Order: sequence, then C-alpha cells, then structure tokens
Amino acid sequence: MAQTENKLDFNIMNIFKTKYILIVALILSFGSNIFSQKQKVWLDADTGNETDDVYAIVQLLTDTSIDLVGLSAAHFNNADLVAFEKWNQYPTKGINTVNISQQLNIEILQLMGKTNVAHPIGADRQMGRAWGNQEPRPSEASAQIIATVKQLAPNEKLHVICLGALTNIASAIALDTSIAKHIECYLLGAKYNYQKKYWDKSEFNIRNDLNAFDYLLNNPKVELIIMPISTAQPFRFERDALYAVLTDKNPVLNHLKQRWEETNPESTIRTLWDVALVLAYQKPKFVTVKKVLTPPENTQRLVKVYTAMDESNMKQYYWNSLKSLKK
Repeated sequence: MAQTENKLDFNIMNIFKTKYILIVALILSFGSNIFSQKQKVWLDADTGNETDDVYAIVQLLTDTSIDLVGLSAAHFNNADLVAFEKWNQYPTKGINTVNISQQLNIEILQLMGKTNVAHPIGADRQMGRAWGNQEPRPSEASAQIIATVKQLAPNEKLHVICLGALTNIASAIALDTSIAKHIECYLLGAKYNYQKKYWDKSEFNIRNDLNAFDYLLNNPKVELIIMPISTAQPFRFERDALYAVLTDKNPVLNHLKQRWEETNPESTIRTLWDVALVLAYQKPKFVTVKKVLTPPENTQRLVKVYTAMDESNMKQYYWNSLKSLKK
C-alpha cells in the first residue's frame, strides 16, 4: 500500500512539475515577444512644403529599431497662397497642397522600396473654420490612424510624429475619442520661452491649423511631446557641405539634393526643422525634456517640451546616418 501511495505522490509531483515548466515557458515566451516587439510609429508630413521633410522621412525610414506603420500626407495651406503667385517653386493658382505632399511621399517610398508602408492622403484643409471651431476633417489618413490604433494590444501605444499642420491626428482623435489614450503625439510647432515660461503660437505649422493644435492641447488624454521651433532653430546645415555627401549614385541621396535645389536653391544654409524632431525622437539622450503648463487660454495641464538639445552630437549622428546611405 505504501509503495502505491509513493508512486501516486511521485506521479502527482511530475504532473505539477510539468505544468509549472509549461507555465514558465509560456510566460518567458510571452515576455520575450513583448520586449522584442518594435515600437509602432506613424509619420505625418507636409512633405511638399519645403526642403527638410524628405530628409526627415528618409531618416525615419532607415531606422530599423522601429516599425514605421504609416506615412500620411499633410496640407500646408497658408495665407500666402492667396496673396502671391508662387509658394516656393509652386504656382499658387489652383494649388492643392496635400496632393503635392502625397506625390512626394509616394516617390520617396518607391525610391526606398518601402511602398508596403501605408501612405494615405490626409485632409486638404484645417479643422473647423477660419474663426475657430474644431469639427474634424475626415480623410484616408485619419481613418487609417484610427484603424491602426484599434489593432494595438491593450497596453500598447502608437507614436505619431507630426512635421506640419496637426489636422490629421487631431481629426482622427475627434472622430474616435477612444483612441486618444493610445497615442503619444510628437510635434514640431509653436515657440516656448523656458526662462519666462510663456508660449507663442505665431508659427507656420500652428498657423496652418490653430484649431487642431488647440484641440490637442485641450484634450488631457492625449500625451503631447512638443519640439518648439525655438529649440530646433540651431539645427542648421550648410548647403555645400550637404551636397558633398549627397553627390552619389544612390538615388535616395540624389533625391535629397534635388529637393533642396528645387525648393530653396538660393539658401546656402538652412535649419532642418523636421530632422531635429525626428532625431530628438530617435536619440532622447541628446535632448532635454521638461514638463510645462499649456498656454493659459487652453485646458491647464502638463505637456512635455524639448527645451534644449545637444546640437553637436545630433549633427554628428545625422552626418553618420547620411553617410551610411552611401554604402
């Protein structure tokens, strides 16, 4: 009888041990999948506006540490389009700015063999109206942003990097407010004086859709990380130094050079605003981030602001990134 009981105890112990091993293996496997999963990133760009957007897009497309799930086109509508005959190299008569951005997005994705990245076109104008209001502006971009967030795991977030007007991301959230808590929005725009602690919204990206910026500031569920242009301004490059690197058989590098020549041929030095934001996202060790209060006219809450950057190291990192494309 004792032998039978001992044999039974032994079998029970083996069953528990086997189950324990299986449970541990499942936990380790699940944990490994979590840690090995790349961060999903969506890039929204007013690519047609000026030189630096394509430089920022290429920089992010070559980043193998992330999963770039979308590249949407943003408009760059501004008051000068109705007052002048040209905006950069584009005739303003009949201009459709978001179509220009979309065409450039497609071109760069084709050059880099990345057309598998979703590339929907965004809204062709701001949220609401010129006097305010925040009615969303539905588009293919806002619909796909919503769909992408809906496919995330419960505790996962989509990082959205906005290089221009904030119409697409603000409209997506306004159309489906449930996605707000699953988004971290990195944006370039406005000015912020950290010493005197005041905001200035008189800036190109913000002026192109002030309603969208206010909507995001007023929504406490949206995590905002803002690169003011006052912080990005020192990220300047000499045209001829860039051309020396961009003169290459690589079609992507040629495209970058061509973009400068087409858009700002007279500029011998420019700030690559959009690249500064992308690099700040990629290399957080090179930037200083502070939590600051939103402007007094908006819902009072804390948002993150890039207040300083290690310009030297950021520039060196970017030079190395460009040179790596020559290989």
